[in-house]
Amino acid sequence: QAEEELRAAWSQQAQQLREMERRERLLRSDVQRAGEQLESFKTRVMQVCSPSAAGSTGKPVTEQQVIEKVRQISSENQQSHESEKTLQKELSSRLAKEREVSANIKVFKNSLQKLQ
Repeated sequence: QAEEELRAAWSQQAQQLREMERRERLLRSDVQRAGEQLESFKTRVMQVCSPSAAGSTGKPVTEQQVIEKVRQISSENQQSHESEKTLQKELSSRLAKEREVSANIKVFKNSLQKLQ
């Protein structure tokens, strides 16, 4: 009976070991697939950010390159936004001056007509 119990325990442990091995294979496969997806994503980001830089060297794109490129684009976007604000202020100022000049011209024309 003890031998039978040992065989049953051995069989159960062997089955558990096979299940753990199966799970490990699945996890390794998932990790590999995730790594491939990450590389594909990094390459696509670089292609969008800088088409000439991506893939031109034949070397895989590093995470640092992607981060730097995203930072660069973000900085350029911020500068563009600041420039847009400045231009908007200038435009508003010029429009206000133009309205003032236009109003002054109108007053001047009315004055001229009254003098004639």
